[in-house]
Formats: sequence, structure tokens, C-alpha cells
Amino acid sequence: MTSTLDRPDQTTGPQPGLDPKRFRALAIIAVAQLMVVLDASVVIIALPSAQRALHISTANRQWMLTAYTLSFAGLLLLGGRIADYFGRKRMFVISLVGFAAASALGGLAQNSAMLFSARALQGAFAAVMAPAALSLLTVAFTEPKERARAFAVYGGIAGGGAAIGLILGGVLTEFASWRWTLLINVPIAIAAAVAAFRYVSESRASANHGYDLPGAATVTGGLLALVYGFTKAGTDGWGSSVTLSLFGVAAALLVAFVVIEQRADHPLLPLRIVLDRNRGGSFLASLLVGTAILGTFLSLTYYFQGVLHYSALKTGFAFLPFSIGIITGASAASRLLPRFGPRALLTGGLLMAVGGLALFSTLDVHSAYVSVVLPAEVIVSLGMGLSFVAMSSTALIGVSEQDAGVASALVNATQQTGGTMGAALINTIATSATVSYVAAHGTSLEARTAGAIHGYTTAFTFSAIVLALAATAAFTLIRRRARTAEAMAEADGERLALAAV
Repeated sequence: MTSTLDRPDQTTGPQPGLDPKRFRALAIIAVAQLMVVLDASVVIIALPSAQRALHISTANRQWMLTAYTLSFAGLLLLGGRIADYFGRKRMFVISLVGFAAASALGGLAQNSAMLFSARALQGAFAAVMAPAALSLLTVAFTEPKERARAFAVYGGIAGGGAAIGLILGGVLTEFASWRWTLLINVPIAIAAAVAAFRYVSESRASANHGYDLPGAATVTGGLLALVYGFTKAGTDGWGSSVTLSLFGVAAALLVAFVVIEQRADHPLLPLRIVLDRNRGGSFLASLLVGTAILGTFLSLTYYFQGVLHYSALKTGFAFLPFSIGIITGASAASRLLPRFGPRALLTGGLLMAVGGLALFSTLDVHSAYVSVVLPAEVIVSLGMGLSFVAMSSTALIGVSEQDAGVASALVNATQQTGGTMGAALINTIATSATVSYVAAHGTSLEARTAGAIHGYTTAFTFSAIVLALAATAAFTLIRRRARTAEAMAEADGERLALAAV
């Protein structure tokens, strides 16, 4: 069966052959994707400064991160449908302008409510921008070799953006102000919107359907309750009535979402997309990867600043090898994917990252950056670079034109949902481990330092287990192909359609 994505999509004008503007479009999409992914992490290092400036409580400071990721993850599926049926280019441009406005609001915030609201608005506009961008990329690159390279660019940015955000956050916080971690988006988004209006070709789904508002409400509410439950577990305990009630509400809403999607005339998430064995395996792996990686960044940030006493700038640059490794791994994946197929690449990359996290878990009070942290960063980042490209490619191959937006949204939604849960869950695990250690060993400075490191290493161990589960899911669910359609196209020198697995 041939994928409909390998035929020209419905556009606003004739589209003979390959889109001549596709590489300019790729550059614009890459900038937008970098901004979206980067914005989830750029504020991490700036968070202490923002907390002091706006008098944000310790209990509420996490919302500077989760307000963005929650609205992003919860609205991505609806955003993908909106982009499909109103026009992907049109919604891409509108969301870029909206993202710029929300960033300006956050950068000028005078209190915590204004800041958190701006972050939620950023996430909402990103929820339309991200699936529109990936759909535009999918329909612009129909030649297999070019598509593999385009996915390498996208995958490298998707994986490296979070690490780049940490570096940029350190630079801006050190030399300017925490406000510029948000304000810097304004000129970039406006420039990208202007360029997209000129160089990106319009495309949309062939039919116009309704919008599944009950589905959007239940999935967003379910994710909110789940993440808030993880947060309350850190302060009230896992067995508290509030924590258990939140988990119960989350379960009820997410089950309701599945029931609604089964019965809706125009479901937000057609279950046929996730029930496909290959795509389902890719989405599950993506969810687990998101859970592990953002929590790893948080733990490392606190380790650098709290144990090694790095400044914001030095902390940012301590993540530089992470960015380089992911970009290098993604570049290698574009050449390896046609030869070995997605299952081998995804499983191998995830297992490599497990090894790096295992090395992180050996940190102690005497560990040095060069001897432990640096090699662990390199191993994890190379594995992630290989994995992101394979996940993006597998998630979209074979999906129909009318579902291109929602499938693209799921690539981002699973990572953002995992990241949102991971940030809350892993922070709770690390905090609990630290408290237990200090209770058993006393409250001296040495005990508190050792306890903090024990919390971080416990978090790294948990992340390694999560990535091992992701590797197992990828190996079990994604079918092995001895020779992919992309490899056949390279050998024959012809434009062959990618085979739907």
C-alpha cells in the first residue's frame, strides 16, 4: 500500500513536480521548530531570577515551565486539526504572530499571574504552529532521499532545541535579564512569519470536518490533573487524599477521552492513527523519551548550580556537548535510516542513551565534569539524535493526507506530555530521595550535599529505566524491514513512494 503523503497535497495553486521553494521552507520551519522546542527549556536557568523579581513562591515556580508544556501538550491534537482544515501555511503564520505577542506579554510581566498566563498562551500558539510546521515539511518533501535529510534537520532541532535553550537561557540571564529569555522570541517569530508568507506553499486536508471540543477538554483536563497530581505528591505525599483524588480525576478524564474518540463523528484523535503498530510504537517511545529527558535536564541544572556551584552562564555552556551530540547523531541518522530501518536505529539509539544515563547515576561528591559528566552527555546526546529522526519518520510514514496534521501533532504531543509528566514526576522522585537520605544521615553540610547528589542519581536511574522501556517498546512494536523503501529508491535512482508499513 502506498502512502498518500507521497502524492502532492491539495494546495491553493498548481504544484507540478517538486516544490521549488521547499528548501527555503525547510529553513523557515526549522527556525520555528527550534523556537518552539527551545522555549520549553530556555527559562529553566532563568527561573531563579524570575522567581526573585516577581516574588513567586517555591510551590508555584514550577508553573513557569508547566503552564507552557501543559497547554502545548493538551492542545496539540486540536491544533493539528485546525491547521489541516484552515490551511497549514495560514495557521503557521498566524501562530507565529500570536507566539510573538505572548512572548512579549511574558517578557513584560509584572506579576506571577501575568507571567504564567503568557506562558500558557505561548503553549497554545505553539500547539498550532508545531503540527502545521511538520505537516508542511511532510508534504513539501516527497522524494525519499530529500525527505530523510529534511527529517534529519527536523529531528536534530527537535532533540537539540532543549539543550540549546539551556545554553541560551544562561547567556541571556547572565548578560541581560531573565525577561530576554522570552522577549528574544519576538523578532525571530515575526521574521519567520514574514518569510513563511513568501516562501511556504499552502496545503490543507481535502475535506473539512468539525472540531472535537469535548475531546480537547477531556484530554487537556486529564493531563492537567495528572501533572498536578505528581506535583502534589512531592509536597503532600503519594498517599495523600489530594494526590489520589487528582490521579483519580486524571484517569477518569483520560478514559472519557478515549470513549469520546471512539464515538465522535470527527474525533480529535482518530484511533486508527495510534493503533497502527509502527506508529503506535513510535508514539509510545516518544512519550517515554520525553518523560526521561526533561527530567534529566532539570536534575543536571540543579547539580551544576547546587553542587558544582556553576554560574548561570557556565551552567548553560556545560550543556553545549549535549547540543552538539544530538545534532551529530541526527546527521548520522539521515544516512543510517535508509540502510538499517527505523527499528534498529531507534532501539540502538535508546539503548545508547540508557548507557549514558547509567553513567550519570554514578555521580558522587568527588565526580568531575570532564571524567563523568562530559562522556555521559556525549553518549546520551548521540543516542537521542539517532532516536529522534527515527521516531519522527516512523510516526508519519503511511498516514493519510487528512490525518497528516494530527499525526504530526502527536509527534510533538507525546514528547511534550512526557516532558510535562517527567518534570513533575522526576523532580518529586529526586526530592523524596534527598529527604530520605538526609533523614537517615543527619543535616550536616556534607550530608545535605550527599543527599542532593543521591536525589539526582536516583532521578538518573529512573530516567534510564524509562528509556529502557522505550527501547523495548520500539523493538517489540515496530516491524523490522530488511530493506526500506528509501533504500530501494536510492539504489534504483527513481522517485518511489514510501511504503506504508
